[in-house]
Amino acid sequence: MSSPQLTPQLAPQEKMIEVKDVSSGYGDRLILRDINLSVVPGEIMVIMGGSGSGKSTLLKNILGLHRPEKGQILINGLDICRASETELLSLRKKMGVAFQGGAMLSSLSVGDNIKLPLRQHTDLDEQTISIMTRLKLELMNLAGFEDLMPSELSGGMLKRAGLARAVIMDPKLLFFDEPSAGLDPVTSVELDDLILSLRSAMNMTIVVVTHELESAFKIADRIVILFDGEIVITGTVDEIKACKDERVINLINRTPRDIQIDGEKYLKRLTRSAG
Repeated sequence: MSSPQLTPQLAPQEKMIEVKDVSSGYGDRLILRDINLSVVPGEIMVIMGGSGSGKSTLLKNILGLHRPEKGQILINGLDICRASETELLSLRKKMGVAFQGGAMLSSLSVGDNIKLPLRQHTDLDEQTISIMTRLKLELMNLAGFEDLMPSELSGGMLKRAGLARAVIMDPKLLFFDEPSAGLDPVTSVELDDLILSLRSAMNMTIVVVTHELESAFKIADRIVILFDGEIVITGTVDEIKACKDERVINLINRTPRDIQIDGEKYLKRLTRSAG
């Protein structure tokens, strides 16, 4: 059975991220219940689950965009649930986030989009910023596209441009939301290879939220599978494939859930909404 591909110089017990007994939701609706997980330095952790399982909420919690009702989330030892805005800002400068759709500003060129974090958060001169931007574009196989507008890029190119912006400040922690969403199979494979290369070249710890099984099995050191706001299993690819839990088997085999509808409860819900 394979073990996580940890960065050699780092001890396995070191933790970049720790999520402890986290429950989170919106208003009266609880989405996550008693979540516990950890990510070690140099690891690629993939978070999976069906629609509504709580993947996005967990990511927002870890990024500090939504504070949970209870529990702790430690990043490099800082409890972000109780951190000040100043502490969170300092931490976020050391993190990169690649959003699902690229999240490029349509009014700026590709190059200016990538330069934005350096211009906002550093005192580097413009020449140095331009050099660093070209280096990241080269890394993403986007050399020569600096002056194009986001609307002129394909879906895969937008993903890579967004990734270039996410790593422009050389973060040690990278979050990637649905990297393969909306991409053709060949482009998806290229993006998977790029994620693996980034981990090796920049010594990054990477957290990926995805529903793409093939991609997850290729890049992950460990996988967390969520179901209805709870963790079903955390394990290596081999452990996930060997899991006997019916929910995990159905996810791997893409078996649709057998949804039972209680007619009486359904009617009551409709009449209550109408009233």
